[in-house]
Amino acid sequence: MSKKGQNTTTTYMDWNDFISVITRLEKDENYKFCLLIAIGVFTGLRISDLLSLKYLDLLNGETFSIKEKKTNKQRSIKINKDLKEIVERIVKKTKVSDLNELIFINKYGTKAIDKSYVNVVLKEIVKKYRIKLDGNVSTHTFRKTLGRRVMEVNNYSNESLVLLMDLFGHSSMSITKRYLGIREQEIHDVYDSLSL
Repeated sequence: MSKKGQNTTTTYMDWNDFISVITRLEKDENYKFCLLIAIGVFTGLRISDLLSLKYLDLLNGETFSIKEKKTNKQRSIKINKDLKEIVERIVKKTKVSDLNELIFINKYGTKAIDKSYVNVVLKEIVKKYRIKLDGNVSTHTFRKTLGRRVMEVNNYSNESLVLLMDLFGHSSMSITKRYLGIREQEIHDVYDSLSL
C-alpha cells in the first residue's frame, strides 16, 4: 500500500534511456533483464504474457501469436529486427541449449520469475544507471515506453492513438491517452499556453 502523498503513477522511459539501459545491461551481462526490458518495450506485452515467453517464440519466424492472459484474446506480434538481433546475440552468449525453455526462468529452473521480483529489480536498475523518470518504474513502464515512442514518431496523431488503443486492448482512445499520461500533459499544456 502506498503512503499518503506518495507518487504511485508508473511512467514511461525516454527512448534514448531505454536504448542505453538495454545496452548497458547486456554489457554488464545482466542478460535476463536486458531481454525482459527489450522484449517488453518492443512487443508491448503485459508482464504475465512476457513471463510465459520461450526463446522459440522470438526466434522461429517473423511473428508469433500469444493468447493474452488478461483479455483471453489471441494476438499476433511482429518481431522487430533489432529485437531479434538482441535475442539471437544473447542466446549465443549464454549458450542456451533448449530454445523451448522459458526466457525468464527463475534461478531454480522451476518456473518463471515473479512479477514482484521484476518490479524490485527494475527499481534497482533505474537507480544503478541513473535513469531520470517523471514517476515510478514498474512492468507497466515497458508498455508505456512503447506507446510514447509510437506517439512521438507519429507526431502525436490520432491515427497512432487508434493503433495503440488496439495494441493495448483499450476500449477507447481516452483510456489510451490516460494510460500514457497524454491527457494530463495536454491539460498542463493549456496552462502553459496562457500568457500576458
